[in-house]
Amino acid sequence: MNKGVIITLVTIFLLLLTPLKINSQEDELLSGCLISFRSPFVVTERSFKALLTGNEVAEFRTTFFSGTVYRIVSCGYESEIVEFSVLDNNRNVLFSSKDHANAEMWDFRMEGSIECIIEAKLIEEKAMSGMVFLLLGFKSNMPDAK
Repeated sequence: MNKGVIITLVTIFLLLLTPLKINSQEDELLSGCLISFRSPFVVTERSFKALLTGNEVAEFRTTFFSGTVYRIVSCGYESEIVEFSVLDNNRNVLFSSKDHANAEMWDFRMEGSIECIIEAKLIEEKAMSGMVFLLLGFKSNMPDAK
């Protein structure tokens, strides 16, 4: 075989494998985040993912319902690189992980139902780019969730 053909085939092969490795890293990161959701907490389908660079801010919207205990977990490829905030629709800060030593998890109960904005960004001193996951869960009242 010609040397050029071999190089082309190897390059194509490597390009085909690269997406598999990225998905595997995302799955590994997501699995690590899910560890924070043990009984009685249940993760919802309202999980958010964003690839951030520099000072970009990812913004997600969700509704929290009165009386429910919620848990938000933030994850990045390295620990403590994500800062997240929960704001009301008037952009008043209800919680900021920055005010709590960049906590990666927050449990809270809403006194009334409210639509909120969840913002996530990278802590610039710790990371210039990376994948961010924000997982949202709630405390289950099911008898087997102790």
